[in-house]
Amino acid sequence: MFGKKIKRKEIDEQLLDRTYQLKHEWMSLKSIIEKSVEPSEQGLFDLAIAEAKYFYLLKEARHRKISARF
Repeated sequence: MFGKKIKRKEIDEQLLDRTYQLKHEWMSLKSIIEKSVEPSEQGLFDLAIAEAKYFYLLKEARHRKISARF
């Protein structure tokens, strides 16, 4: 039983770390697209994927009741 709590804590930390990474990736891509005169389809696709991944992990963190400042 004690082992499960440690494992859950580690998974929660990994989830938060990955969420921070995806937020940074999403914001970087968003900045590039906003500065582009004519963004490519691939760039827009990558932006949409990064945004979807970020919001999915954010939703998962809320579901797990993990609090962190984003």
